[in-house]
Amino acid sequence: MINNKNLPKVYACVPVLNESEHIFDFIADFLAQEYPFLHLLVCVNQPDEWWDLPGKVHVCHDNQKVLRILENSGLQNLTLIDKSSRGKGWLEKKHGVGYARKTVMDAASELASASDIILSMDADTRYTNNYVAAVVEALMQQNDVTGLSVPYYHRLTGNEAADRSVLRYEIYMRNYALNMLRISNPYAFSAIGSGMACTAGTYRRVGGLSPRMSGEDFYFILKLRKAGNIMVNCRQEIFPAARFSDRVYFGTGPAMIKGNTGDWGSYPVYRSSDFDKISETFAAFGQMFAADLPLPVDDFLRCSGETGSFWETLRANSGSKEVFVKACQHRFNALRILQFLKAENTKQQSNEPDYSDEKNLKIFFESKFFADEERAGIPVFDNFATCSVQDLDKIRNTMFNKERLIQKQIIKV
Repeated sequence: MINNKNLPKVYACVPVLNESEHIFDFIADFLAQEYPFLHLLVCVNQPDEWWDLPGKVHVCHDNQKVLRILENSGLQNLTLIDKSSRGKGWLEKKHGVGYARKTVMDAASELASASDIILSMDADTRYTNNYVAAVVEALMQQNDVTGLSVPYYHRLTGNEAADRSVLRYEIYMRNYALNMLRISNPYAFSAIGSGMACTAGTYRRVGGLSPRMSGEDFYFILKLRKAGNIMVNCRQEIFPAARFSDRVYFGTGPAMIKGNTGDWGSYPVYRSSDFDKISETFAAFGQMFAADLPLPVDDFLRCSGETGSFWETLRANSGSKEVFVKACQHRFNALRILQFLKAENTKQQSNEPDYSDEKNLKIFFESKFFADEERAGIPVFDNFATCSVQDLDKIRNTMFNKERLIQKQIIKV
């Protein structure tokens, strides 16, 4: 156990837009936290022009309601950042969850000492009463990590359309994460804005969170990974809402909306053999300090418009093999990996008549990566669209349990 005398202060940072439906639950979760040194910062936000848009003004009024709820909540050590009242909202294109999350995390950084923790949360996510304590424990037990990516789990809602959509999205997410864990890739983590943390010193060292209209959590975790290792194990999970939402441009809510129409093209189940190509590429980085080698990603790089040697500049600027390997890993990062997987998936869809998400997942389940007792919980499935919610949930739970097992074994990536 951690000595209370050494506990850091935790600055919990929450961007809020149109969340009156969930804000009371969030406040209850926050008040229930069994951690003594907490400061909550909330940025209630929307573009200022929404006050004059008939289709958006209801969001402005909802935000005003949330401001009043927070002001009367009885929360101690609360900092409210009002980017929603008329004349205070975002101007022009500088708006969205990325700007709100940056604003609130930057405010926390100004208050915090280097060893204090900046914790990113969301109002529509549920947290157990010992969640903050678990985050602190995880970060303090691993001094060589730059950040924490907290495990997640979507609780079912009882609404079949929502449950089907979020389970299918989780299958996509967990197939990616499990394969990255399987090949021991340094980017084997999920970027969830409602569950990431780092010390204030690290936040300042990496230049803080970059403002983006959406996807800011993904790019922030990439920044943290470039600076060091990411902790992927925590004894508590978070429970993001499973809801159709267009508050952000991509992520769970938009994926559910798109998937509910039957379009899962942007969220495929990549085949395991493509992750093996990534593994082979990363394994070759050490040898490539001497000269280029043929790699499974060469065609992808050429088709991406890369001219000359993708690695030549890195080699010229690296004084040692170790520096070169790290530079290669940073250049072929999680974004590049995802682009490669998407390109391979598109090519395979065109060339293989029987190529499908279901087939790819079956092959993965049948591999040595899964033990017999783990496969025992997997139902027979041929088409996700005709699977019952119960069977989709069994598939998700098998993948979730496997992911948590590996996270507890490896701790960090």
